[in-house]
Amino acid sequence: MSPRAGRSGPAPATLAFVESPVQLLNVLEWAHTRAPGAPRAPGAGLTLVVLSPIDPMTRGQLRRMAELAREEGHQVRWEEARGGATAPFQTIGGLAGLLRRAPRVVLGDPFSRYVQLLLTITRARDLVVVDDGTATMEFVGQLARGERLVRWHRKGGRPGPRDLLFAPVSSRARHKLTPGEDRRVEVFSAMPIEDTPRGVTVTANDFSWTRSRFGPPRITKGADLVGTSLVETGVVDADRYLEAVRALAKAQGATRYFAHRRESADKLHRLATETGLEVVRPDLPLELIARRGPVGRTILSFPSTVVHTLPLALTGTGVRVAVCDIDPAWLTEKASPRARGFLSGVTGSARDVHRLAAVPAAAS
Repeated sequence: MSPRAGRSGPAPATLAFVESPVQLLNVLEWAHTRAPGAPRAPGAGLTLVVLSPIDPMTRGQLRRMAELAREEGHQVRWEEARGGATAPFQTIGGLAGLLRRAPRVVLGDPFSRYVQLLLTITRARDLVVVDDGTATMEFVGQLARGERLVRWHRKGGRPGPRDLLFAPVSSRARHKLTPGEDRRVEVFSAMPIEDTPRGVTVTANDFSWTRSRFGPPRITKGADLVGTSLVETGVVDADRYLEAVRALAKAQGATRYFAHRRESADKLHRLATETGLEVVRPDLPLELIARRGPVGRTILSFPSTVVHTLPLALTGTGVRVAVCDIDPAWLTEKASPRARGFLSGVTGSARDVHRLAAVPAAAS
C-alpha cells in the first residue's frame, strides 16, 4: 500500500473517502470528468482514503480498485478503520489534519456514521457526493425534504439507542451537506434524481472512464443473472428469493449468477446446489466485469443499482438489461414500510431496460 500521508504534509486539493468498490469506481469516474483523457502524474491532487471494511469479499474488490486508482495517478491511503475497538479513534485522529486543510472533500456514503463523523471535522467549502448505488436516490430526497439521514431499508422503524446517541452528529453532517453561501455541494450520479435540493449541483455520471478503460466485451449467446443482497439486509425472504432465482433462470435461460459482494457463502452454496447456476464472485464492480467481458447477451437483475448503471457502461454493445420486479409476497415481516415503494421506484425509473413481471412461481 502507498505510504500514509503524514499529518504535517501538504493537504491534497481533493480528499476522497470510500468504503466500497462501487464508491471508489465512481470517484474515478468523477475525477475523469474533470480532466478526460489527460495523463495524470502520481499524487496529482486527489488522495483516496479507503476506510476498509471487515468483509473479505469487499476488501478484495477494494484492493483491486485501489490498484486501478494508482494506475490513474491517484494516491491511495488504506485505513484499517474497523480493525479493533481503538481503530476508529486512530483513523479519525490521523485524518483530522488533512480534513481541516483539504479545500474539497468527496464522499461515497453520506449515511455512513464514519463519514458523518469525518464531516463534522472538515472545513472544506466544496463537497461532492458520488454514487453509493440506489441509496443516492434516497439521500437526495431526504436532503431536499430536510429529513434525518436514514437508509431506505431501515426507514419507518423506530430509532434505536445508538441512533439517538448519534443524532447530533448526523444532524451536523446533514447541515454540512446543505449548500450555503460558503459551501458548494455537488451530487455526481448515474441514478435518476427527481427532488434536487435547492443549491445542489447534480452532475450526470455516464461511465465514460469505464468505457474508455475497458472493452468492448465479447458477448455470449446466453443470459447472466445479477445477485442482490436483499436477503442479507432483511428485506426479502431467503426461500422466496431462491425460488425466484430458479424460476427466472429457467424462464430466461441464464447459466451464470454474478454474486453481490455482501451475499453470504451459505446462501450462495444453496443457490448453486438448488438452481444449477454457476456462481461467480467478481473481483471488481459488475460494471467493469461486464465491460471487460465475456458477458451474456441479456443481463437479468432484480431492482438494484445495476439496472441504472449497466446500460450506461454497456452503451453501444448490444447487451440487453432486463429487470424482474419484486413480488410483495417475497418481503419479510422485518422489511420497512418504505421498502416496497422504493424497490418499485428503482425499477420504474430505470432507463434503457426491459421490464419483467415478478416470477409467478416464486410467489406460490
